[in-house]
Amino acid sequence: MLQNKKIVLGVSGSIAAYKSAELIRLLVKEGCEVKVIMTESAKAFITPLTLATLSKNEVLSSYYNSDNGVWHNHVELGLWADLLLIAPASANTLAKMAFGLCDNLLLASFLSARCPVFIAPAMDLDMLSHPATQHNLKLLQQRNTLLIESETGELASGLYGKGRMAEPEHILAYLRNHFNTDASLTGFHALVTAGPTYENLDPVRFIGNYSSGKMGFAIARCLAENGAKVTLVSGPTHLQVSHPNITRENVTSAEEMFQACMNHAASQEIIVMSAAVADYKPEQIAQQKIKKKDLIFLLKLNKTKDILKEMGAMKKKGQILVGFALETNDELKNAQEKLKNKNLDFVVLNSLKDEGAGFKSDNNKITIIDKKNNVTEFPLKSKDAVAADIVNKIIELTQHA
Repeated sequence: MLQNKKIVLGVSGSIAAYKSAELIRLLVKEGCEVKVIMTESAKAFITPLTLATLSKNEVLSSYYNSDNGVWHNHVELGLWADLLLIAPASANTLAKMAFGLCDNLLLASFLSARCPVFIAPAMDLDMLSHPATQHNLKLLQQRNTLLIESETGELASGLYGKGRMAEPEHILAYLRNHFNTDASLTGFHALVTAGPTYENLDPVRFIGNYSSGKMGFAIARCLAENGAKVTLVSGPTHLQVSHPNITRENVTSAEEMFQACMNHAASQEIIVMSAAVADYKPEQIAQQKIKKKDLIFLLKLNKTKDILKEMGAMKKKGQILVGFALETNDELKNAQEKLKNKNLDFVVLNSLKDEGAGFKSDNNKITIIDKKNNVTEFPLKSKDAVAADIVNKIIELTQHA
């Protein structure tokens, strides 16, 4: 998708400029030709020599190079590029872009660019949330500048919050998606559930499970990379996702996940239910912390709603519904019963007996069983590779439909 694309990378003054080196490396590896424009303040964070070495092109920062007498034509740069990416985009650079200021080569190239422009902001959380910065971002987006959202994590200030420049791999996903006009699932809408659910016992305790959400997040990314617009409904997890085609909705309990799925299901062509939803919840939730006083503590549980069965009961013609079966015994038989009883198009079977697979692991080993009772076993793979196998099966069904 990025082979032979011409990318102008603008680097402005932010500590996140160190990520530009990795970003250039990834772009060049994809087959891009990269030309870098740095602001003067960016040079305090990373040297032009580093970026020139990685991009295999001279790094530009001024209109005129007095050493060789070469004029750096910002108009030609704007016409040459298939895409202008400003990463990191500092608060100062964003403000200048929003108000059309033109006091350096990067800003002049931005104003001359006829190609799509992406920005990846990087700054402290208070700077990002300031009304002035938010106004500038909205103004730029109204003018068709494409935003790659900042991510949440530890910041240079020592604070924790939103403001980190998106990771280079995530930026790469945005660019791939932009150029991916032949994606197999373009025009499709997909709902994916991921992670565990937590059922409260009292204000400090809950019933949960060991699901990390890694499998569901990998499926959501793979669907998005194939062009689908994905709604990702996630239970509690530390995982982050950054892709222009993914909208994330966070939930905690089985009931919240049920309501989220019901809200979205009717408008989806593809539904993948990979979350590990609690089967039971406490009949009563204590309003105060339960004290440890009795030798035996009895807990009365009620069944939660069977979200997958509800999705199967309301499934529309042409809608693809995928479920997961995590089994410890009679794996194939139990998975086949789930496939039939819940009106699935196919079920993805995992076994806890498979060493190196399952919850928290980065790998998984699956078997896919479809409505025609075709059974396809796959070897142990990374969860990203497993997601690709599952999405390929979905693509096959959409093509047959």
